[in-house]
Amino acid sequence: MSTVYDCSRPDSRESGLAAAANAVRAGGLVVLPTDTVYGIGADAFDSNAVASLLAAKGRGPDMPVPVLVGSWSTVDGLVMSVPQQARALIEAFWPGGLSIVLPQAPSLSWDLGNTRGTVNLRMPLHPVALDLLREVGPMAVSSANRTGHPPASTATEAREQLGDSVSVYLDGGPSGEPVASTIVDLTQAQPSVLREGAVGLEDLADVLGVDVESLR
Repeated sequence: MSTVYDCSRPDSRESGLAAAANAVRAGGLVVLPTDTVYGIGADAFDSNAVASLLAAKGRGPDMPVPVLVGSWSTVDGLVMSVPQQARALIEAFWPGGLSIVLPQAPSLSWDLGNTRGTVNLRMPLHPVALDLLREVGPMAVSSANRTGHPPASTATEAREQLGDSVSVYLDGGPSGEPVASTIVDLTQAQPSVLREGAVGLEDLADVLGVDVESLR
């Protein structure tokens, strides 16, 4: 059975964060609010938990799972290096709706799907998500919905789709307009946008010092 915690109440929020942290450490799945849409998450370093996450969504490893972090500094231990362009984007847009794809550190023993040696990283702008990430470390997090269905903008919508495959639901209220994060690929010499979303191309171009058209 899954449990829903109302994070608008201090006592329930504290209990929910503790239950979610315990669930993640035990290899379970949790649903958490973010600044874009609700996410379904697991310990990024637990390959069985990540496999359960993919199964709950009804998708395979061909669509690898992004990783959420709770601080800027966490990134240094997850990637081969942090280029100046990445640091500029992090300083400008984190926490927020920007995901950055970088070559992962070769020493990491995780299985996020068919990543081809890369990792998709983001720091969300949501207090509940940040509290959980700072407690348990990097989490593999994907949108909280079954593949082919709309992303969930509330915990109730997430539970309707994912049910008891998730141990803990952290209800942080409606996520607002359900806009996915913008994804920027920095694994090649020229930055490119893999998905347009919460952060506009013009803003990215200003920070990177490139033309908008070159990002498309």
